[in-house]
Amino acid sequence: MIPEEDRPASWMSSYGAIEADIRRMREFADKLDAEVRRNYTPHLSYIADDMQVPVPNPADAFFELVSFLQAHHETQQAATNMIWAAGGHTGRLAEAAGRVADRYREADAFAAARVTDVEGALTQARFTDVPSPAPHLADPTGPTPSDPIGPTPSAPVVVQP
Repeated sequence: MIPEEDRPASWMSSYGAIEADIRRMREFADKLDAEVRRNYTPHLSYIADDMQVPVPNPADAFFELVSFLQAHHETQQAATNMIWAAGGHTGRLAEAAGRVADRYREADAFAAARVTDVEGALTQARFTDVPSPAPHLADPTGPTPSDPIGPTPSAPVVVQP
């Protein structure tokens, strides 16, 4: 009898079993790991440099620009966080796939990995090649590092004829 945790969801009961080739899983894990280490992680420093280019503090009188730069900063920080997270999580997935492949390498063709084995591999996977945490980007409308109390007063907007 199949344990409850390894049974498919009721809406999937007609789909049958999902089969995986363990040798191909090892190949997948190795290729995914190499892809993250060779083609993803080395480029994070360039992304950080580009994202950390300082933007001048806008004139407070130009409310629309201030609002735009605040929204831009929040979006830029969220994108940076996601870029860093994607590398780490992809590396963890590669490591977990490798653990499952190693565990079932000597098993016969009818052996089945349990859901708890896969969940355990994902929980135990540690991928440390991605620098953590993502860089914190300076908010151009917020306090400057030299003035933690508040933003530097901006010069008034001057329109030249």
